[in-house]
Amino acid sequence: MSLKEDDFADWYLDIVEKAGLSDKRYPIKGMNVWTPYGWKIMRQIDGYIREEFDATGHDEVCFPLMIPETEFAKEKDHIKGFDEEVYWVTHAGANELDVRLVVRPTSETAMYPMFSLWVRSHQDLPLKTYQIVNTFRYETKQTRPFIRVREIHFFESHTCHVSEEDAQCQIEENFEILARIAKRICLPYTLLVRTEWDKFPGAHYTVGIDT
Repeated sequence: MSLKEDDFADWYLDIVEKAGLSDKRYPIKGMNVWTPYGWKIMRQIDGYIREEFDATGHDEVCFPLMIPETEFAKEKDHIKGFDEEVYWVTHAGANELDVRLVVRPTSETAMYPMFSLWVRSHQDLPLKTYQIVNTFRYETKQTRPFIRVREIHFFESHTCHVSEEDAQCQIEENFEILARIAKRICLPYTLLVRTEWDKFPGAHYTVGIDT
């Protein structure tokens, strides 16, 4: 086994393998197999997430994996950062599709058109949702289990509010939820506001969670 002091990257891979967390030998780069022990841990963390978000009035949803290009293209600012990273479905069987489908890199362009149908007046607010799904990004750099992968076990929460002030209160609540979950799994982290060049495409601002 590699020594941490000699080669951190190899040591990390050895730890993941020997702990039985993941198997990277699946024949698609960056799409790893969750082995039983690793998946049990992940399910436990997912359980903590569901417990916290259910307790704070969020409803769990599950949106489709694929997004029509027509919807994906509406959010030009949002998709700017994903242009080179998305997987496209172009055929169904031998038939070429009239509208290409994006394999979900994240879910804003899937969710928000539906939110506009669900929210018809201020009485429907706040709308607080979350989902735990897999997302896909064509990562071209060197992949590493759990750090840089092409198939990502992904939690996302999306909410709608009557005012910016109410939305900001939701963000503060999210930070409190994060703190409770991190404490339960003994995960140290730092919250950092991203610089303009590093913020999420289309965002007012982005707060990163660095561990």
